[in-house]
Amino acid sequence: MNIEALQQRIRLGEDSTLELKRVAVSPAGKVTEPHADGLADELTALANAAGGMLVLGVDDKTRAVTGIPLAQMDRVEAWVTAICTDRIKPPLDVLTRHLELPDDDGAPRAVIVVEVPRSLWVHEGANGYFRRVGHAKRKLAPDALARLFQQRSQARILHFEEQDVPGCSFDDFDALLVRRFLKPGEGEASAQLRRLHLLREVDGVSVPTVLGTLLCTLEPTRWLRNAEIIAVAHLGIRNNPDEQIDAREIGGPLDRQLLDAFHFVERNMTTAARKPLGRIDYPQYALLAVFEAIVNAVAHRDYSLHSQRIRLFLFRDRLEIHSPGGLPNTLSLESMTRLSSPRNEVLASLFGRYYPLDDPRLGRSYFMERRGYGVETILRESEQLSGRRPIYEQIDELELCLTIFAAAPPDRAAVSAGGRSTV
Repeated sequence: MNIEALQQRIRLGEDSTLELKRVAVSPAGKVTEPHADGLADELTALANAAGGMLVLGVDDKTRAVTGIPLAQMDRVEAWVTAICTDRIKPPLDVLTRHLELPDDDGAPRAVIVVEVPRSLWVHEGANGYFRRVGHAKRKLAPDALARLFQQRSQARILHFEEQDVPGCSFDDFDALLVRRFLKPGEGEASAQLRRLHLLREVDGVSVPTVLGTLLCTLEPTRWLRNAEIIAVAHLGIRNNPDEQIDAREIGGPLDRQLLDAFHFVERNMTTAARKPLGRIDYPQYALLAVFEAIVNAVAHRDYSLHSQRIRLFLFRDRLEIHSPGGLPNTLSLESMTRLSSPRNEVLASLFGRYYPLDDPRLGRSYFMERRGYGVETILRESEQLSGRRPIYEQIDELELCLTIFAAAPPDRAAVSAGGRSTV
């Protein structure tokens, strides 16, 4: 950090991206100034706007460097971190730096600089939702709050999948994951990735987008904590921990998550078989329908919903897939079988062009068919096998749940076990 530039900013006073706070610590080591709730609101106001910087140890009225006692630096930093975690929803990730600045007499004083990124999410402080306007925080009116949620989730111009991810850099991309998107003779790698919306140029620097982080890093959850699948298989028909036979937290780039989740279902479902004139398998679920359902969950979920993950539950009589986010773009449960309106348009396009599928059982060449027949395929294939039509349910417009019913074995007396379970 350029100390001279920071001093100049402090001399000029607070603005849209700079907040100054004097710090007072009691003899017992408790931070008495500023108030924790007020500071939470100031931090969320910065995060809900363009981001910025908080300098602790500088009087906001006189702009004098008052400092923080050296013995209390760690305590004050832990106090700020606790505010970001406990008093702000969802928790706010910040970067802290310990610096020394000269006071009015030229003596060095310790300060803490808290760098607040422009967040991917809308954050609520201790006293509500705020946004930085000029050098002050302003409480968001309901209509302004609704617009902010739209901008940070499904923006009118820049969709959530195309927004940049604070803290993630081009160096965090894995070379092998990036290679599938590059074509010889079409320019530098960064230029090609920008055209595909995997990178975005910010202040002259190419930075990863949400989509780039999901597809081109080995651990997207380092930056997007919700980007994983929770998969659980049960012996019975209820979500009972005592009846769990398999459970996984499936992470990694999205294509690996998708395939790992598909193989989880394939491994744990029952496949009955009989051998009158050669083996005939009777699987519980149509594999094409299962694959299509998982693809849809991964491609169309709302990645802006903090701390919500795709949840996959396999029971004896059904498969449930819970995907964060309601139906996108004015779709309804009635129209979704006839219309295709993806939430993450670029991700759906890349799944249909850059992710070949080498599995003859699924009868397709890429992860996604670009004709928009996914829901129809799930319903048709599943109903043909089990005799029961799958059910889609929207839960409080925050989650879409798909239930696919298991097929019963044809004739229990003539069936021998094949696969994981015995029938």
